[in-house]
Amino acid sequence: MDLLRHLRHFVVVAHELHFGRAAELLGMAQPPLSQSIQRLERELTVELFDRSRRQVRLTTAGELLLGEAEELLAGEGRLRSLMGQVRAGELGVLRAGVPPETPAVTLRAMLDGLTARAPGLDVELHELTSSEQVRMLTERTLDVGLVHHPVAADGLRFGAPVDVPLGVLLPRTSPLARDREVALAALAGLDLVAAPRATAPRWHDHLLDVCRRHGWRPARVRPARNPEFLFGLVLAGGAAAVEPATVARREPRIAWRPIAGAPLAKRTSAAWPDRSAHPAAPMFGQLAAEVLAGAEPAPIAPGTPSAPAARPWPVLFDTTG
Repeated sequence: MDLLRHLRHFVVVAHELHFGRAAELLGMAQPPLSQSIQRLERELTVELFDRSRRQVRLTTAGELLLGEAEELLAGEGRLRSLMGQVRAGELGVLRAGVPPETPAVTLRAMLDGLTARAPGLDVELHELTSSEQVRMLTERTLDVGLVHHPVAADGLRFGAPVDVPLGVLLPRTSPLARDREVALAALAGLDLVAAPRATAPRWHDHLLDVCRRHGWRPARVRPARNPEFLFGLVLAGGAAAVEPATVARREPRIAWRPIAGAPLAKRTSAAWPDRSAHPAAPMFGQLAAEVLAGAEPAPIAPGTPSAPAARPWPVLFDTTG
């Protein structure tokens, strides 16, 4: 028996005290409505309406049931609304991973955007490398992550990718920082400062391969997980880093210069399990793409010729499957 449906019919009849008007309001014929009320009475083993007179009246049982039925139906409405919000990703806890080098302004923009779109969603941010995120997404201990491509993992779905151009980080006192762009071959003799290979193995290998193909074979690759440590190694001399422009904003003594020919771009996108995914994961992916695409390049030092206004940054990896 569909108790809630019969209770909805009962409440309308109880308010109208007229089966014809109630049937019209419910959009149904009067005989099926009468049958629905009779079935409810049989189920509850009481009479809900006094039909002995020309005007329909509620019995004592009907009067008592009306308040309970309205409360029950209101509760059902709240329950359906709550579950609808959960399905839409607007409630619950979202465990999200972001790379350690993510700028504070980017994190703030993402959190503000999530608050605006889903005020009831509790977001737990975790600082994790791409490799750590992929592992945790596979283990289902993370709901969504922001990873750098290429990614070697099955069972993941990816959001819209954003390609961020990479440039060279140099001390502002370096002669190379006077140029509007720097060829990778001009870095010969310098070490490369980069994140440890374990954090994103395929990206690390791709970076070294491109550097070597363009004439820069670093004698050493100095690992740096933390941006502050990276800046320290670059400022100490004898080394350069290849990073997005936003990284240079954190240290005024560091200059960012585009790479001649634009051979490198870092592709980033959200990733989440392709089965039983958190309902908010696609929303997180869309917001992350919007925030990353809107990032502005770092300013170039006064007196330095400006970099080219626009470049057709290459798409290096296809994440659409």
